[in-house]
Amino acid sequence: MSSDSAQPRPLPRHIAIIMDGNGRWAKARGLPRIAGHRRGAEAVRRTLVAATELGVPYLTLFGFSSENWKRPVAEVDDLMGLLRHYLRGEIAELHRNGVRLRVIGEISRLAPEIVSLIENAEALTRDNTAINLTIALSYGGRAEIVAATRALAVKVASGALRPEAVDEKQVAAHLFTASLPDPDLLIRTSGEQRISNFMLWQCAYAELVFTKTLWPDFGRADLEEAIAEYCGRERRYGAIIGGR
Repeated sequence: MSSDSAQPRPLPRHIAIIMDGNGRWAKARGLPRIAGHRRGAEAVRRTLVAATELGVPYLTLFGFSSENWKRPVAEVDDLMGLLRHYLRGEIAELHRNGVRLRVIGEISRLAPEIVSLIENAEALTRDNTAINLTIALSYGGRAEIVAATRALAVKVASGALRPEAVDEKQVAAHLFTASLPDPDLLIRTSGEQRISNFMLWQCAYAELVFTKTLWPDFGRADLEEAIAEYCGRERRYGAIIGGR
């Protein structure tokens, strides 16, 4: 084995996670779905701490999709209540721990009170550098691409941008994630093997890892296992590596 192949691969710079399985976790225990979401919030804390300690600079979590608005009103209200609680009660601790928080998605669909809490949390943590935590709320990958396309069309129509200047870099600059690197690793919990309209553009070359662990049970060992699988793969980006 050559010395190059013996070198450990670097950790993923950006890990994105589809947090799935809260409802199934609760159902298996005869509990209401909100109990699963509450336990899922604990998994967020564990995963954030683990990612920070492992030295992962960027962590993005899929918290609430644009499709989730179609869920029963009572469940959506419970989720929004949990979000309010988190934004009020957890942000001070995130700030003390050096976490920078961003929220991406169609934020205007959220209640004004929640929007205000998000804006305050982002402002408070803006200069933190321990880890960049991004939460996707009211988020859909297709809607994000449509919004970016519409913004570019407006610029072209106004003459501010030439049509031939519209390229991948321009599109990326108009996405919700314009200030973030693309994910290197995408993890989905609960055994489902699809990406469910999450970061469709950004995950073009992400390594995908699917785990059967339900999100409320997800912890450091699961994260380390996913990272180990990532580190054992060759990332080719469409190129031929080593003659293969």
